[in-house]
Amino acid sequence: MAFSDFDLPSITLMSKNTLAEHLEIEYTEIGEDFLAAKMPVNTKTVQPMRLLHGGASVAFAETLGSIVGVMCLPNPKTHTIVGLEINANHIRGVKEGNWVFAVCRPIHIGRTTIICEIKIENEQAKLVCASRITLAIIPI
Repeated sequence: MAFSDFDLPSITLMSKNTLAEHLEIEYTEIGEDFLAAKMPVNTKTVQPMRLLHGGASVAFAETLGSIVGVMCLPNPKTHTIVGLEINANHIRGVKEGNWVFAVCRPIHIGRTTIICEIKIENEQAKLVCASRITLAIIPI
């Protein structure tokens, strides 16, 4: 498979009835080696101080990483991916009423694992969260 085998409507359909849909994640661009998306900072994604919840950032990162993982599989009919580990550094807060934007890129595509890097930024293009996810490639 190649990133060019996917389009925004098919990725959006993959996220139907999932946490991604609940968090209102919108996929905005597919490049040669990346997937970009945005997520609102609203009542579904804030913590009690009305700032972006760290868990929402991690869910955003894991959503993009998982989809990019599928996009990197040589044959999604015979193999799938599952998360092994995710980490996140929360760098700055984002107030309710704004948007955050993420770009996910694979940094390692191996025989048994895929590692992706996800950078989440605010509307001023300042880094909000830097995350990395490790995915295992398993047979279906």
